[in-house]
Amino acid sequence: MELLNPEKWVEKYADYLYNYTIVRVNDHIAAQDLISETFLAGLKSKKNFKGEATERTWLISILKRKIIDYYRKINSKKGKAEIHITYRDDDSEGDWLEENAVDPYDKTAEDTMVNEELGLAILECIDKLPEKQAVIFKKKTIEGFDTEAICKEYNITPSNLWVIIHRARKSMAECLEKNWFN
Repeated sequence: MELLNPEKWVEKYADYLYNYTIVRVNDHIAAQDLISETFLAGLKSKKNFKGEATERTWLISILKRKIIDYYRKINSKKGKAEIHITYRDDDSEGDWLEENAVDPYDKTAEDTMVNEELGLAILECIDKLPEKQAVIFKKKTIEGFDTEAICKEYNITPSNLWVIIHRARKSMAECLEKNWFN
């Protein structure tokens, strides 16, 4: 059973975590911040460590969630613009700030065509996956089925499910790279 040794985390894992992170976020400061947040979260939740994985694997799983949160935060701000409106009334004046998001329905014919072509390419790539992998991938990522329901239906563990999803995504990325992006 693995034990945690937080006093050695920076010395043992900082370089590895940095290399893992910089490839995914491509921003030196953000990578350092994410690693610091990972160590802090690890310290806060060390009582939840069961020793079933190595210390490094446990820290990587925390870091992965931090990276996902980082991109969620960035993407939640995307497409929004600030518009300053000057409001004047008889006695008062002031600046009002209004946030507007891009209209998702304002698409050109070219945008629509590209989206349809991409959709067809994705379906073709899904068809190239092994049958069980394709079905599980569709249920989890497209249809939004619950992890527990899928695991029960296919008699697999949640970690097995995520391995299947990871492999499907990797195959999909390779397929799209060959068939769509080139």
